[in-house]
Amino acid sequence: MPKTRKPFQKLINDLESFYGWPAPPKIVDPLGMILFENIAYLVSDERRERAFAALQQRVGLSPPEILTADEDVLLEVASLGGMNPSGRVEKLRRIAQIALQEFDGDLDKLLKMSTAQARKSLKKFPGIGDPSAEKILLYARTEPVLALDSNALRVMLRLGYGEELKNYSSSYRSAQESVQAELKPDFDWLIATSQLLRRHGQELCKINSPICFRCPVKKSCRFYASISNQVSRTL
Repeated sequence: MPKTRKPFQKLINDLESFYGWPAPPKIVDPLGMILFENIAYLVSDERRERAFAALQQRVGLSPPEILTADEDVLLEVASLGGMNPSGRVEKLRRIAQIALQEFDGDLDKLLKMSTAQARKSLKKFPGIGDPSAEKILLYARTEPVLALDSNALRVMLRLGYGEELKNYSSSYRSAQESVQAELKPDFDWLIATSQLLRRHGQELCKINSPICFRCPVKKSCRFYASISNQVSRTL
């Protein structure tokens, strides 16, 4: 472990100084975020955005538009989002069905539920687990929680917040709980923090071959301290 670790908010300040303050997310409504999550798989952010834009322009984002859309058009749109487009077409149709059956097509009703009920309802949709449900509620400014995608979670664990446990869900909760006392109860800050952690995981703190020498928070990083010690022992 590093001898000292900066307070979490100062670590985030360092990431902000390095990357800049992130722009607000473009999609913040629950249905839009669910569709955005499901329109692509294992592709870059840019390609996912193109697929979502094509869905919006060629089909529309309302449940009736998706359910009545031509199959070939939906397949062409889904093909922009990577492998198994037919499977994603099925997911888009399923999303539209759930939205109509459970919420009369208006997912803003979710935002009036209790947090527990909103999470439970969101997880009825394809591709939405606890992390995605929390992100939706955070971006909709309903639940002030530090939502972490896989990139952001990797950064948190490497910095020493939480432990990498047997399953993803346990690791996720471990990281959240370890930093809870240091968070600002402010939606703008929590959203930006989630974005900064995600970007850092994508660009420098990668799964393989992390670019530690460029990292603005390496002096406070448990992972960097461990690999530095390993190098020292081999010299």
